[in-house]
Amino acid sequence: MAGKKKAADFEQSLTSLEELVNKMEQGDLTLEESLQAFSTGIQLTRECQTRLAEAEQQVTLLLEQQGEVVLVEFDESDIE
Repeated sequence: MAGKKKAADFEQSLTSLEELVNKMEQGDLTLEESLQAFSTGIQLTRECQTRLAEAEQQVTLLLEQQGEVVLVEFDESDIE
C-alpha cells in the first residue's frame, strides 16, 4: 500500500510541477508570484527527484541461477 501512496505522491507532484511551469510560461504572473512559483517549483522538483532515486534503488532484476531466484540490483547499463 505504501508503494501506491508514493506513486500517487510522485504523480501529484509531477502534475503540480507541470501546471506551475505552464502558468509561468504564460508570463502573466507578477514578480512576487513568479518568485513564489519558482520556489514551489524547486521544492516539487526535489520531491520528484527524491522519489525517482528511491524507485531506482528499489528496482531489482530477478535472475534464475541453478533453480534459485536471486535478487540482483538493477544496472541501467544492462538495458539497450
